[in-house]
Amino acid sequence: MKELLAATSNPHKLHELRAIFAPLGVGVLGLGDIPGGPFAEPIEDGGSFESNARIKAVAYARMTGRVCVADDSGLEVLALGGAPGVDSAYYAGRDGTRAQRDARNNAKLLAALAGVPEEQRTARFVCSMCAADPDGSVLATSRGEFTGRIGFEARGVNGFGYDPLFVTSDGRTSAELSDAEKNARSHRGAAARAMAPILAPTPGKRPGAGSVLP
Repeated sequence: MKELLAATSNPHKLHELRAIFAPLGVGVLGLGDIPGGPFAEPIEDGGSFESNARIKAVAYARMTGRVCVADDSGLEVLALGGAPGVDSAYYAGRDGTRAQRDARNNAKLLAALAGVPEEQRTARFVCSMCAADPDGSVLATSRGEFTGRIGFEARGVNGFGYDPLFVTSDGRTSAELSDAEKNARSHRGAAARAMAPILAPTPGKRPGAGSVLP
């Protein structure tokens, strides 16, 4: 099994990535598993999911000397002009624990959509993923999307971030899906499945050589 470093300290995201990559023959380490930490967080000032994923992948690959995969993901709501977008994680501020920020973000999103009818609450999760070599070269990039709408109240406990508000095509929220269901349908799952064949190539082929996904 090939082993990769995931550029994240989010335990929920790391759990998802491990579950997604494991059936594809790729093991995933988190930043906390690597000697020499904690590592300085790069400044994510790219202005897009794609550029921020690239910034993180290249920075952590160089710092750790390992092939590193990073993703930048977030929620885009049509009625809000694509917000919260790249600011999804800190939509309502940076203070507090991750759980506290999630609660504030969800409350702010519901307030922003107050009075907006169900048919106008279309949204999508977006995940851009990037893998980089320790020399800083980009091995591959991929993108996944998960479409749905924003509900009127939070439902479900099996998720994080905006999952309890994100209503899927079958009427359940993302936080009401099992791990297997979510990984099969989610934006992060789609991006990881597109990335995995490049990062776990046939024997004798350099990972990702000559392969960059749109």
